[in-house]
Amino acid sequence: MRSVRSPEFDGVTFHEVHARSVLNKVPDGSGVPFGWTVNPYRGCSHACTYCLEGGTRILMADGRTKALSDLKVGDEIYGTRGHGASRRLVPTRVEAHWTTLRAAYRVTLEDGTRLVAGGDHRFLTSKGWKHVTGSKFGAAQRPHLEPGTELIGVGRFAPTPDETLGYRAGYLCGMLRSGGFAAEPDAAARALQYLPDFGASVGFLKVPPDPDAHWQRGFLAGVFDLAGDYGRGVLAVAHDEPEIADAFAAALARFGFAHQLDEVPKFPTRQEIRVLGGVGEALRFFHVSNPAVTWKRSLEGAAIGASRRRVEAIEALGLQLPLFDITTGTGDFIADGMVSHNCFARNTHTYLDFDAGRDFDTQVVVKINAPQVLAAQLKKPSWRREHVAMGTNTDPYQRAEGRYRLMPGIITALARSGTPLSVLTKGTVLARDLPLLRDVARDVPVGLAVSIALLDEELQHRLEPGTPSPRARLELVRKAREAGLPCSVLVAPVLPWLTDSEEALDALFARLADVGATSVTAFALHLRPGAREWFGRWLAGTHPELVPRYRELYARGSYVRKAYREGLAERVGPLLRRHGLDRKDGFDPRAPELPAAAAAPAEQLRLL
Repeated sequence: MRSVRSPEFDGVTFHEVHARSVLNKVPDGSGVPFGWTVNPYRGCSHACTYCLEGGTRILMADGRTKALSDLKVGDEIYGTRGHGASRRLVPTRVEAHWTTLRAAYRVTLEDGTRLVAGGDHRFLTSKGWKHVTGSKFGAAQRPHLEPGTELIGVGRFAPTPDETLGYRAGYLCGMLRSGGFAAEPDAAARALQYLPDFGASVGFLKVPPDPDAHWQRGFLAGVFDLAGDYGRGVLAVAHDEPEIADAFAAALARFGFAHQLDEVPKFPTRQEIRVLGGVGEALRFFHVSNPAVTWKRSLEGAAIGASRRRVEAIEALGLQLPLFDITTGTGDFIADGMVSHNCFARNTHTYLDFDAGRDFDTQVVVKINAPQVLAAQLKKPSWRREHVAMGTNTDPYQRAEGRYRLMPGIITALARSGTPLSVLTKGTVLARDLPLLRDVARDVPVGLAVSIALLDEELQHRLEPGTPSPRARLELVRKAREAGLPCSVLVAPVLPWLTDSEEALDALFARLADVGATSVTAFALHLRPGAREWFGRWLAGTHPELVPRYRELYARGSYVRKAYREGLAERVGPLLRRHGLDRKDGFDPRAPELPAAAAAPAEQLRLL
């Protein structure tokens, strides 16, 4: 990675990276009407001031752990995704990895876990994402950790056992007396690796009268590999040999695992041992014993949140340390058992979803080889020319595009492969590529949408620092229409009691109709954790009389109450019809449906 600064982009650092892939599959069940995205840029207001100590253990996708400093781009790890009111573990990949020198802080948890991180790093708490350091007042005011704050995670990691001779003997005993070589190739491969250590002896098949901890760790792994299973939060082993079942239970007790021993009615000689404590204890079992069978260690879909650890202290170490960070596909990862926000990339970006009012684009990651990589990916026989949406995660026409000019190559690659495409942006750099888009629209469906939330330029500047003015975006819509391209407008977010009056919306829709917008979709403000705190401070400083009303309106979470949502729809619908903006098909009936059309009325589109 190369980091550069340029005089014409004051305050912006560009981090140039070579990507392995730029064509991203949208996760199943996401609810959006497109299956693929391309994001040549990633930006985040705090960039590499996040970061953790290199020795921090990261939860890998096979249930094992690896030091943060040892991770590589492409490694598969666990992140999280929201699932209703909870979060669940999902596999993700490391997309970028780097180090920096930063002032370090030590966060000590109630169980003795110590996390060394930069002051801007964020952890998931019972009350949302919080920075390591901050203040309740003044310029440094932001959500931050304090003694007593509850961190959310999967439980404390345990050290992986050394493969001593005792461990190997225990593994062979447990594995061979639970089914042998036939069932699991991973277990068989490990057994074949261990057997030469014992020559012609088969003494390892006996359970020692007083086994040591090494033997018991290996024994737990061997039995689990052949007779165990984990699913739906329950880790269990079923065995027909009472001696093995008893030895397994004794080993669990030695390492502090609460467990339950049950008879199996259909099999009189069989006993089932279940480890209690959910995903946290299942993960600790995997770490304590280190089973060989990878598929049995899968934690995908496991709900987290039951494991909470309180912060005891946050201390400045008084020195700068080399700290590491990664970018992941989910925007987070599991660090020493705690859910940790990653640096640049967030899973999605919504309007105002940046911290402490800082402009999000002061640090920009640039995939400088994006056009070439995309062209190669689109040539694969497996590519089915499905709709590719751009601007659903990061804005492809943010300021960096003026310097790097990646989009012409990306658009050309998509068009040459016969792939339908759509672009959502608030960046006026798009005007540069309108002739190209007009040309490729003859060959493939092309959809455009511009985000314009309000007409008040002073209010817009305070809420969207560093972005083009409403006037400039209106002119962009006009230019797109003059080029013969369909161009929808996303009016989001609509701010309750600030920009939601019938007069304000009517004036905005009239201007949109005047510049030729083909359709309009409007959403109310969505206040996710992080954005909620920032917007709350802004509102208290500019419109304190509205604070109680907003508190009541968003009392149930990130979304406005249903009554407000329905009232907004009742105002918006007739206005759109009045101005001829209620069309859903846009200018070109072949144009791919834009992301805005699928979102629920309460949710605004997420942009960076």
